[in-house]
Amino acid sequence: MHPDITSILYSEEDIACRIQELGAQISRDYQGEKVMLVAILKGACIFLADLIRCIEGEVELDFMAISSYGAEAKSSGVVRIIKDLDSDIRDANIIIVEDIIDSGFTMKFLVKYLKARGPKTVEIAVLLRKYMDKQIPVNPRYTGFDCKNEFLVGYGLDYAGRYRNLPYIGVLSREVYE
Repeated sequence: MHPDITSILYSEEDIACRIQELGAQISRDYQGEKVMLVAILKGACIFLADLIRCIEGEVELDFMAISSYGAEAKSSGVVRIIKDLDSDIRDANIIIVEDIIDSGFTMKFLVKYLKARGPKTVEIAVLLRKYMDKQIPVNPRYTGFDCKNEFLVGYGLDYAGRYRNLPYIGVLSREVYE
């Protein structure tokens, strides 16, 4: 375990098993239909790479980069689109692939932004849904794990660009970010 991690919340095996279940569920839900995964850079890349290999059927892929954190531990409350989609999503089945939903602010913005482009459906696949006191309701169709409000890193989640490469999801020591 990395010395900055106080505990491992989800092991590499827990994550792999849950992603296989999510991929099977998406495959059933979209059987016979094409789906476009819209991954949110950078955190969702590792989740995306494992998830897309667990989905049967026709899958397209695109990316967006959005920022509401910068190098801070808390959201700034301002959503900036750094990289927009390359694809036309009109009449497409869209699944936004995200690593974590915490306040819900960014995801609510993103769903509204994408729906304005006329897709057939917009759903969310999130690895972690964090429960917080002040939260905008967002209901992902596909959720890996529900978790407490702790600062989590690993498996794509970072703090100031660090820890993404950890194969598990762990709780970051407060000493690192306070």
